[in-house]
Amino acid sequence: MARQIVNIVEDKMGEDILLLDVSEHCPFADYFVLCNGTSDRQLKALVASVRETVKKELSILPHHIEGEPFAGWILLDYHNVIVHVFSPELRAYYDLEEVWQEGKVLVRVQ
Repeated sequence: MARQIVNIVEDKMGEDILLLDVSEHCPFADYFVLCNGTSDRQLKALVASVRETVKKELSILPHHIEGEPFAGWILLDYHNVIVHVFSPELRAYYDLEEVWQEGKVLVRVQ
């Protein structure tokens, strides 16, 4: 599922996409998918595409959603896969790559 989400955000022109395996270091998820969107509109489109495609193809709905496009970040919680969609500024601010640096980079699309 995590790899499929990477494909979805790549198809929607998400930027700086990262798939991290955090399974050995994180008690609440196995994978993080991080990506940037360049505008509120793109953030909204990325999230909508992930939600619709995962629901259609895998019959899975997010357990929890936090954030808003206008706030510059959205989190989709699919239990073992957490999707983080950021504006570039907030991605740099939260710096999850540094926080979860012990995770294994599985995919990076720049």
